[in-house]
Amino acid sequence: MFLASSPKPIDDNLKKLVDEIEAQSPSLSVLAARQFRYSLRQTPVEVNIKEPRQFNVLEEFIIRAAIEFQPPPTENELASVLGLDSIFIKTTTTTLRSLQTLSPTSPLTVTPEGRSFYEKGSVPQPPYPIQIYAIIDPLSDNITFQSESLNETTITLPDLADFITIDHTIADIASLPLEEIQKSIQASGLGLHAPEEGKIVTSYRVLASTKKFWRKISLFIIFDALEDKLSIQIRNGKQILESASNLLEVLHAEGKISLQALCKVSTETINFEREAILKQKNTEVEARLENIRQKALKNATKTSQKVDNSTLLGEAVQLRDGQISLAFSEVLNSAKSQILIYSPWVNQAVVNEKFLTLLQKLANRGVWILIGHGISRREEDEDKPIPPEVQKKLRAIKTPDGLASVQVFWLGDSHVKEVIVDKQIHLCGSHNWLSYRGDYLPRGESVYKVTIPHQVQETYQFLANRFQNRAEKLWKNSLENRNSQLAIESLCVWGALGMEDIALKEIQKNNWFELLPVWLNVALQGLKSKNLSSDSESFKTALFLLSQVSIEEAFIEQLQQGWRKVIGAIATNNPKTALNLLSDEVWAQFLRLNIAQESDSPANFILYRH
Repeated sequence: MFLASSPKPIDDNLKKLVDEIEAQSPSLSVLAARQFRYSLRQTPVEVNIKEPRQFNVLEEFIIRAAIEFQPPPTENELASVLGLDSIFIKTTTTTLRSLQTLSPTSPLTVTPEGRSFYEKGSVPQPPYPIQIYAIIDPLSDNITFQSESLNETTITLPDLADFITIDHTIADIASLPLEEIQKSIQASGLGLHAPEEGKIVTSYRVLASTKKFWRKISLFIIFDALEDKLSIQIRNGKQILESASNLLEVLHAEGKISLQALCKVSTETINFEREAILKQKNTEVEARLENIRQKALKNATKTSQKVDNSTLLGEAVQLRDGQISLAFSEVLNSAKSQILIYSPWVNQAVVNEKFLTLLQKLANRGVWILIGHGISRREEDEDKPIPPEVQKKLRAIKTPDGLASVQVFWLGDSHVKEVIVDKQIHLCGSHNWLSYRGDYLPRGESVYKVTIPHQVQETYQFLANRFQNRAEKLWKNSLENRNSQLAIESLCVWGALGMEDIALKEIQKNNWFELLPVWLNVALQGLKSKNLSSDSESFKTALFLLSQVSIEEAFIEQLQQGWRKVIGAIATNNPKTALNLLSDEVWAQFLRLNIAQESDSPANFILYRH
């Protein structure tokens, strides 16, 4: 999209990766890509690790006596109770004291650490040392630990610090509290500090001075035409460094870094290319619509006597004036699972009681409806925004299980008017689907009804990508604020797009298990509309997650009801598939969480719900 006289400033060895990034979505364009080096700081550290071992009978009795006897006994008193020579007791208590399990003085008292180990049926072994390396990363502003030293390599690339002010203040590792070191080691995934397993880092010391090591990174300037957004992305190979990317975006927003200096691309050039890309994307849409118009024209000029086999593979038919509203109503009523609508404007002249009743009827039979609107590039610039009361009425359309069947979003920057039903029928043209001036008289409008599979799919992918981007943005915002309402909206959009697997993976990845009942209702909608297969792998994953849910959770009742309904819906379609899902492990979880009763069996559970 850059002019021939102004080629993209992209380093040669990044061109393949740039192609991969742009291939992810037709809306993405990489405006610049450069490689840099920046410095990490490494400090060798020795940590002492204490691990548990199972206690012997005498150790168990001594610790138990120290906990339960009142007052706590001395070694001699305990020896008398056991009828043993006190030397045996004293030898064992000396060992337990050396392991910090018993307090150093008599009478016998158990330390907090000793009590913790005792509850796990063990005592600590003597600590042993391990050498690891503390890595300070100024871009992510955190400390990580690894078992191997960084490699010393010569990197002849520009130093990122020459373009960006990076805080190279070196944390004094030796001065950090043990608790902070323990947390960093645990977060680094080395398996050296795992308190739940009784494995503890008890102390540490710095072995040598800090050294500088260089790392190679790649910086990308990416423009998203759908979102009309410029972003800065830092990568280590193909791995996106989120915290570093966020830092650079903040610095850029604050005017503290220059893209001209950083990537040899000026603000004026970026703005020019942004406009060119947006124009090109709009041209692509117009080209698609023109292709449809030509096919419709060709179809209209055929003689009525000739039969063209191409109609068996779909066709494009032009509709005018009074035919349009009738076709719109018929197409919506034919929906079995999904409706996507883009209308620049939405008003209550169309979204009336009759239209809302139709949407509710569709929702009752399992149809998802996604509505995008907006013509301006920024939501705040819309001169005819959707009235709040209209949006409220649309969002009030619920599935039988209480989910919002209709999702309405400002997407903006588009004047196209399109409807896609079940990925099979496409309506497009000059008609504003969800807005009139209050009249229904003919105004010379024309609309094309398209059933040519590859053309419907092309349009569907374009609109679906826009809604998917919205779902991802909502999810990101929900994670930042732990906002369950935004999260539910994301799940519903993913469900509407047949992406229940993505929704479940995000729930699992972020341990947001209170959303599992919502996901089950989303999946239930997919089962009812036959948009989600009964043998989907997502159900096996969701059942696996039951082992991580406690019976004490506040959402347990909704989870119980959700699984009963889902298993019932699967059994209705295929009882064998439902029975196969209820393996011995899954059934044990159903019983533990009271989804099923002890008196039930998997077969009876399915039969009752079927």
